[in-house]
Amino acid sequence: MSSPSSPATQATFAIGDERTASRIVDAITERYPSHDLAIAAFEVPGGRWDITMHFAEAPDEDFIRALVTETAGDAAAQSIIFSTVETKDWVKASLADLVPVNAGRFVVHGSHDRERVPPNKIGIEIEAALAFGTGHHGTTRGCLLLLDQVLNRRTPKRVLDLGSGTGVLAIAAAKALRRRVLASDIDPRSVAVARENAQLNGAGNWVEAIHATGFQSPHFAANGPFGLVLANILANPLRQLAPSLAAHLAPQAFVILSGLLPHQASSVVAAYRGAGLKLLKRIQIEGWSSLLMQRR
Repeated sequence: MSSPSSPATQATFAIGDERTASRIVDAITERYPSHDLAIAAFEVPGGRWDITMHFAEAPDEDFIRALVTETAGDAAAQSIIFSTVETKDWVKASLADLVPVNAGRFVVHGSHDRERVPPNKIGIEIEAALAFGTGHHGTTRGCLLLLDQVLNRRTPKRVLDLGSGTGVLAIAAAKALRRRVLASDIDPRSVAVARENAQLNGAGNWVEAIHATGFQSPHFAANGPFGLVLANILANPLRQLAPSLAAHLAPQAFVILSGLLPHQASSVVAAYRGAGLKLLKRIQIEGWSSLLMQRR
């Protein structure tokens, strides 16, 4: 995290409706690989919404624009203005009012709410400085709810969190199962954050976080075949990964997919059906779809 005297980067743009603004905030919060990000959306006169992002370190502008394009189109992405501003604790300021998020047996919370986790729940503590927002929208909550349902049916022996980000899903699975979980991400910074979060949650010995693109790393073959895969990423990479993901599944394995807008879900389901999986359940939360599939 930058020091109070160092400059930060600000990115701003406007969008036409609340629903799209919410989706953009969710997508960036979930998938941007830096933990030095704070983002907020505010309604302005005329019915439009201003979206403002603050980065303690210089952001990957192309990746930010790609996320916005995926959610709201190229015109919105090209309207983003990046500028340098005076630093303040934007993360703390933006996340101060967040409350614990319940999803089945799981509760995602900050350190200030540690004592509020019921004894019959599994707490997942994520500090504000380490992107606490990951539990606070439909994609992560949808995955946690489906994970809870899978664990009510079966106890998978080998688990993979593909595109793990801050490690929330890997930590949830590891704490519930009390066994090893492989977590992979394409961004080294996210891998470091996932490791730190696993240690914070007492799951450091169970979560193996690795830097990997696709399924190229030998870690996947060494730790598979997997009885459960969680992949909360985006529609295009999910479709592209379908054949290789299916090749690493155990018989009757479960797969939880998210990061999908409702209109994208059908094409993702089709890709995984073509790879030998069937759809068991689809849920929609806050404009995001999450899928539970199983290898036939």
